[in-house]
Amino acid sequence: MYMKTTKSLLQTSALTLSLLASGVMAAVSPDEAAKLGTTLTPVGAEMAGNADGSIPAWTGGLPATAGTADGAGFLSDPFASEQPLFTITAQNMDQYKDKLTPGQQALFKRYPDSYKIPVYPTHRTASMPDDILAAAKQNATTTKLVEGGNGLENFAQANPFPIPKDGLEAIWNHITRYRGGSVKRLVTQATPQANGSYSMVYFQDEFTFRGALKDADTSKPSNVLFYFKQRVTAPSRLAGNVLLVHETLNQVKEPRLAWLYNAGQRRVRRAPQVSYDGPGTAADGLRTSDNFDLYNGAPDRYEWKLNGKKEIYIPYNSYKLDSPKLKYDQIIKAGHINQDLTRYELHRVWHVTATLKTGERHIYAKRDFFIDEDTWQAAQIDHYDGRGTLWRVAEAHAQYYYDKQVPWYTLEALYDLQSGRYLALGMKNEEKSSYEFGYPAKESDYTPAALRQAGVR
Repeated sequence: MYMKTTKSLLQTSALTLSLLASGVMAAVSPDEAAKLGTTLTPVGAEMAGNADGSIPAWTGGLPATAGTADGAGFLSDPFASEQPLFTITAQNMDQYKDKLTPGQQALFKRYPDSYKIPVYPTHRTASMPDDILAAAKQNATTTKLVEGGNGLENFAQANPFPIPKDGLEAIWNHITRYRGGSVKRLVTQATPQANGSYSMVYFQDEFTFRGALKDADTSKPSNVLFYFKQRVTAPSRLAGNVLLVHETLNQVKEPRLAWLYNAGQRRVRRAPQVSYDGPGTAADGLRTSDNFDLYNGAPDRYEWKLNGKKEIYIPYNSYKLDSPKLKYDQIIKAGHINQDLTRYELHRVWHVTATLKTGERHIYAKRDFFIDEDTWQAAQIDHYDGRGTLWRVAEAHAQYYYDKQVPWYTLEALYDLQSGRYLALGMKNEEKSSYEFGYPAKESDYTPAALRQAGVR
């Protein structure tokens, strides 16, 4: 198990929690929870396909033997022989508008000669380990929102609200979703100029949920959800800088704890700016801290509205884009990534709108989320500025690591419609290894004292 069941992660005297009014509580009745595993999948998606069969029924996801992994851990593409059913372009997009997000439509208008969406047959490939699926069903009847919706009580592990009643519950599913327990990865980030020229930034990330630590005492209540450490390995002007984050479940009661080690100064400093719309690491101003992982952090600055479900063409099963045979130059192009390497499928998504609360501050006044029902990963997010103008469009190219039963992203793209620039994060095609799941992390690996050692160039 990557996280043992916890009676309450927020029971200490320092974290005394008040429940919301009963109408906002997450727990559903046992009768409603009984739908999980019958008419609903164990994590709350509709088990059945859609009316015309373009979205198939969920039958358990891809088996671990769906393909092979090479010596570096890169997975073979189970759908390599498939061809697009059709391709959406600026010229024909009007006939598909009901299944495109406003952000996708804006990208067609911004790049009418190059942006395209190749649509493939839909495969509902995702699943998760048995203990994660069992925890989701337990959460359905026990987990509650606390502190105005900014924390969780009686949360077992991953997917606290498989049958969400409002937008805040849906976004908590994205924030806490299953990502393998612990992982070490080598990834890259590019921020191309409008003409396509770019320089690459290289990261080594370590990411561990608290319950997956080898030495964590999970019998003791804790407000820590997971630990994250990110070391820049190149270019040389940034190499050795390290970011450490202790992600808290209730970031209003106990804000996210973050530290930065500056290799040039050889100093460790607290980093409260690593939150909300603080600048993203080495991102040239093209993303905020809470743009990482498409969205992360405390949800308290927004009002969250659950608009229901839609059928949308979203990036999915992006094995081609993750191929170690590709070079970064083949992916990074002017305006947007090489869409010939992408794969989109028709899936049901939860549509959630986040609107900035009166008196709160953030560069994004509104965000529209489109969250995959099978994984609770955000697939697309449209970001609006204070004038109500669509500003940035996020697309997450997802794949299912079937050998480890982990849904995650292959590449995150964030397109700035105003500047004509974008950020591409998560590529590992030219790196020496794919994700290393089950990384044996210890609590001592994620202390400020460990930063200096991690930052040695």
